[in-house]
Parts: sequence; structure tokens; C-alpha cells
Amino acid sequence: MPKTLEVRCTSGDCELDMFALHYTYDMPDGVGVAEFACPYCGETDGLEEIEL
Repeated sequence: MPKTLEVRCTSGDCELDMFALHYTYDMPDGVGVAEFACPYCGETDGLEEIEL
């Protein structure tokens, strides 16, 4: 099973509550939410990793 990174967007204007990134190949060490943008609003500053 590929690694999954679950992310929430905390931007007040964004209606997307969460999304998941499924790594299907080896990601470099240190890759996290800072390298991605919200697919709904395009913001990068409001992303947070959801830790279960």
C-alpha cells in the first residue's frame, strides 16, 4: 500500500475540508505539506497534515 498523507485546508474562504495524497513512488525525504497547494483554493499557507 502506498504511503498516504492526509491534509486539511484551514483557509477561512476554502470549502474543502480535507484531501489525501497517495504516494505511488518513492518521495524524497522531507517532503510534506509545504510542497503542495490546496486543490480547491490554491492556497499553500493554510495546509496542515492530519495525524491520526
